[in-house]
Amino acid sequence: MTPAEIEAVRRDWAEQGFSCDVWTDPPGRCWEDFRHETDELVRTIEGEVEFEVEGVVSRPQPGEQLLIPAGALHSARNVGSTTTRWLYGYRRA
Repeated sequence: MTPAEIEAVRRDWAEQGFSCDVWTDPPGRCWEDFRHETDELVRTIEGEVEFEVEGVVSRPQPGEQLLIPAGALHSARNVGSTTTRWLYGYRRA
């Protein structure tokens, strides 16, 4: 995903009421059992990232987007052998 494509996603998410930032994780990094008070969007840029939301596991391919509903128990894991980068954003109040 090019910087211009990331900017296009930022504009799209802003129109939907979401923030948008880039997250980077090294191989093997796991973030387990989080809950947020607001909806979260994630979109894979590169690498192999796995999201588990309320027990349902998905591995979105680069460019695929996932909505994590407010209050949902969720985890994110870099399951590949390379660095992952993904966009994340929270619904603004």
